[in-house]
Amino acid sequence: MALAGFKSLPLPIVQLSLQAVLKCGQSFRWSILTPPVLESDDKTCTSQLPVEYRLCLKDRVVCLRQSSDTLFYRSVFPDPQPSSAKLSQREAETLAWLNDYFQLNIDLVSLYKEWADKDKVFAQFQQRFEGIRMLRQDPWENLVSFICSANNNISRITKMVQNLCKQYSPPLLSLPHPFIPSEVHAYHPFPPPSALAGSGVGLALRSLGFGYRAEYIQRTAKMLVDTHGKGSSMHAPEASEIWLKQLRAMSTARAREELLKFVGVGRKVADCILLMSLDKREVVPVDTHVLQIAIKHYGFKKSINGKTNMTPKLYEEVNTKLFSIWGDYAGWAHSVLFTADLKAFTSYGLPPSSPSQSPAPSFTTTRSPKKKVSKKIVESKLGLQTPPITPSPSPLKRKLEVELEDEELVSSAGISQLCLDTAESLSLADRVKKRRRNV
Repeated sequence: MALAGFKSLPLPIVQLSLQAVLKCGQSFRWSILTPPVLESDDKTCTSQLPVEYRLCLKDRVVCLRQSSDTLFYRSVFPDPQPSSAKLSQREAETLAWLNDYFQLNIDLVSLYKEWADKDKVFAQFQQRFEGIRMLRQDPWENLVSFICSANNNISRITKMVQNLCKQYSPPLLSLPHPFIPSEVHAYHPFPPPSALAGSGVGLALRSLGFGYRAEYIQRTAKMLVDTHGKGSSMHAPEASEIWLKQLRAMSTARAREELLKFVGVGRKVADCILLMSLDKREVVPVDTHVLQIAIKHYGFKKSINGKTNMTPKLYEEVNTKLFSIWGDYAGWAHSVLFTADLKAFTSYGLPPSSPSQSPAPSFTTTRSPKKKVSKKIVESKLGLQTPPITPSPSPLKRKLEVELEDEELVSSAGISQLCLDTAESLSLADRVKKRRRNV
């Protein structure tokens, strides 16, 4: 298979699944573009449609597509276009960026086997949720994105981050939609710290729906710029961005200590940044959902009243326990479990159902008909169903508590039923019949 204008990199989907990695709440700025789906189309076949993923860097837009054994990529540059001599160099830069961003030097298949050998829970669904690896993101973008994650969901975080770019970063270039040529999309790089450090930024972000997070972002940007300075070139990283990348060379404890100095960053947000952009692969960010997985499958006890409150001591115990099971890449293994239990991934890895088959069963618990379900469910434009947004606590309370903000990203019951369905290796129709018998 070849795609016009794209270069190819041999890469089986067991090593990288773009469909999973770019939609599971690690990064919020990728554009995910598909052909239009007509009402007459078979909805069960939409997962087979071609998909193009686009991300705007400081000086180019990277476009990706994927087959079962190949990653296709191309770069689009703003005018004036690079000369033929420079173009090959720029394309080599894109390939180097891909290898770094997706950490392709790490053999994911070997890691999956290692985790499965150590952990029976992981072993029961490793084949279905293959290709889920950690991104190595830009620390500045990662920091701002996870400040936005407080009391939030994937859909809203994505909207915030994209609005932030549109407001504070001029468009680098515009491109037509790959499958709908009449649609033209503008692509904005992520703004540098100096663009968000001004005194009016907080008020402007509030007008865009950022709420109390607006001041957190502005004050964090100002701290960085005041301490480490600005940049001198539009396409070059600023001094404060360079300093953030230098945290990669620090110990986990020291790097976490530096992150905790920023406004709006507590233990869980700091751990997300350590894992996703600062090379601290052993770190497991613990929210209430991860705690529930630990209670169900890894020996932690539920409180008498059924509600276990997260404390710094319990947070550390869960982190230590999961590290003891999964080892040096515990954060990576955790991301597979976390993704597997996202509501948007209930049909991930299952074969498309035929018209004669019932829909794939959900891995969420069946709600009692007597319970009133909230109507404030937000539908993500990326197809991610998310629960209601929780009210924001006071800044003082937030600073004293360990964050559990994005626990709402996931369904609450997935892993247990997932293990049962996978372990028994039932056909899709058999699983539906089994589920009906159990209702």
